Amino acid sequence: MTTRLQKKEIYFAWALILPSFLFIAFIVFYPTAFSFVLSLFQVDLTRRAQGTPFVGLQNYAEVLRSSYFWSSMGRTAYFTVVSIAIEMVLGFLVALLLNQKFWGRGILRSLLLLPWALPITVDAIMWKWIFNANYGALNAFLTQVGILPGYRPWLTQGWSAMHCVIIADVWKVTPLVALLLLAGLQTIPRELYEAALVDGAGRLTSLLKITVPLLLPTATVVLVLRTLDAFRVFDIVYVMTQGGPANATKVISFLAYQEAFKFLHFSKGAALSFVITMVVAIFAYFYTKSMRKQIEY
Repeated sequence: MTTRLQKKEIYFAWALILPSFLFIAFIVFYPTAFSFVLSLFQVDLTRRAQGTPFVGLQNYAEVLRSSYFWSSMGRTAYFTVVSIAIEMVLGFLVALLLNQKFWGRGILRSLLLLPWALPITVDAIMWKWIFNANYGALNAFLTQVGILPGYRPWLTQGWSAMHCVIIADVWKVTPLVALLLLAGLQTIPRELYEAALVDGAGRLTSLLKITVPLLLPTATVVLVLRTLDAFRVFDIVYVMTQGGPANATKVISFLAYQEAFKFLHFSKGAALSFVITMVVAIFAYFYTKSMRKQIEY
């Protein structure tokens, strides 16, 4: 039976949790629910005379049947896979370097945080200037060293624009990935490496047999968190390319923004937003599942 003291402790615990729960409900659950309800109606400010009739799942059907939705999903998937792959590899290499003992290691770790600490808008504007076709630093450098015969419009060419956005994202996020992986590296006991050295294992063998397997739980968490974040990319695309050229960088979040706030199709924008929410929720489910496995392990 629950004693009076235990009941008081339970009530006290709920009292501590309630403010955070209400805050999360206000900024997460309410907008999500409102977005879903809005997506079930026809809300289009370009056709105000028709009112706001209830259309059920018609907006979702139109979105899922449209080619622009699937092309945006493809671009989002490409951005997510390529940027995360580069960030994980570079982050791992940087973490291995910072895990070594050398003079100035603490200073280097502090400086590493600078790109990540910058606001994403500042980061995007900086890279937009670097890739500028007329006065960008990249064009100036490549032409001066003789790699390019003339300036190139990096952000107005479809193939290069997406990769410029990826480079900007990698530059900003790699330090965070490196520090998280570094935290995982520092939990690996040094005795394991010493024992492997006694058994005649080289650096590569120790890396593959000790470092990689023991770092895998931390890497899994970083991978899933970055996937959730990269799939919802918007700010850096908005500042650098506005989804162009010719929709080459129009990811799914930017498409939802355009439908709602540029074309004033609020119901379709809400449907797109809810689809994004569902995809992120699926990722979050697998994240929770992987975390549970890591804890049980």
